[in-house]
Amino acid sequence: MDGKLRILVWNEGLHEANNEPSHIGEIYPDGIHGAIAAGLRSHLPEADITTAVLATDPDHGLAEEVLAETDVLLWWGHIAHAGVGDAVVERVHRHVLGGMGLIVLHSGHFAKIFTKLLGTSCSLAWRNDGQRELVWTVKPSHPIAEGVESPIVIPEQEMYGELFDIPDPDDLIFISSFAGGEVFRSGVTFTRGKGRIFYFSPGDQEYPVYHHPQVQRVLANGVRWAAQPGIDRSAPSVTSPGREWFQAENRH
Repeated sequence: MDGKLRILVWNEGLHEANNEPSHIGEIYPDGIHGAIAAGLRSHLPEADITTAVLATDPDHGLAEEVLAETDVLLWWGHIAHAGVGDAVVERVHRHVLGGMGLIVLHSGHFAKIFTKLLGTSCSLAWRNDGQRELVWTVKPSHPIAEGVESPIVIPEQEMYGELFDIPDPDDLIFISSFAGGEVFRSGVTFTRGKGRIFYFSPGDQEYPVYHHPQVQRVLANGVRWAAQPGIDRSAPSVTSPGREWFQAENRH
């Protein structure tokens, strides 16, 4: 892929700011966003990787000029979905339709931008007993699965289970199974407008999931797949016939 990729890792930052859970500073001393960015840098050393945090950055760190210079946005959210301004959501939505890649992580399934793009509740079953998760590759031919072990063994993780209220994905790449017997579509892709979207569920704030080498590989693969550097970033033009045309076509 030609050119330097421009990647932005976005995080609420509230778990870190509130020290909740109390051991989050030990797991993620540079924040969840810092760990994600570090993993990406190990796989994409030539990329320009920056971070933004809702809790501290003006305009949520997602100003127009920032998004215009972003090839792929990674989104980690959990407890502050309602705190993301609607104007910011509209801005991100426009850039995704124009071709910016979007990778939505873990509890970001409830983010305003994700539910707006998918048009469903994106609700799911969950419980947090810290059980083992196995992430099985079910579409090994997909670029996001390249070089990824199957299964990825995550010793402790929050359980996400079906029913996951999403539209039928373009690609189902990973399915997770949990020690309690539940299964979950943990890695899926969508296309909206010109933009490529990848949702990947492992990554609760209570566990060091983003330090897992295989999880880091999945996210790096996801960035490579979602990125479309050089694409014309104008959103697709959508038109509909006017009332006069409709009336003319339906005269008897």
